Amino acid sequence: MDKFEQFKQKEKFIEDTIIFYPGIADPTMRPILTEKINLAADDFKELAESSTSTDKKYQDKIKIGLQRFQEIYVSPDTEDRERICYYFQELMDIVGLESSDGQLNNFMYGFDPNEK
Repeated sequence: MDKFEQFKQKEKFIEDTIIFYPGIADPTMRPILTEKINLAADDFKELAESSTSTDKKYQDKIKIGLQRFQEIYVSPDTEDRERICYYFQELMDIVGLESSDGQLNNFMYGFDPNEK
């Protein structure tokens, strides 16, 4: 099984004491958020399997993936947003992408601290 499938198979938004994540605040949101992060994994996998993957294209996939979470009527709380960012970082590690081009910071904090 490839790394993307392993990522998708993991149970998500459960307590993780290593990163001090208490688990999702609203358990009814777990399947919805899991589906959205797994769609991002599919996006990354599709691009990884193509011969045209670039950092910019992965960053575009991050943007699309984060927009899926912004569509949720109830905004995820801070800890859940941090967990979402952590999942995106895991996907970035799979493909060796070093930067989200500020998108994870924008999602998490509402701004990119690298912008002046």
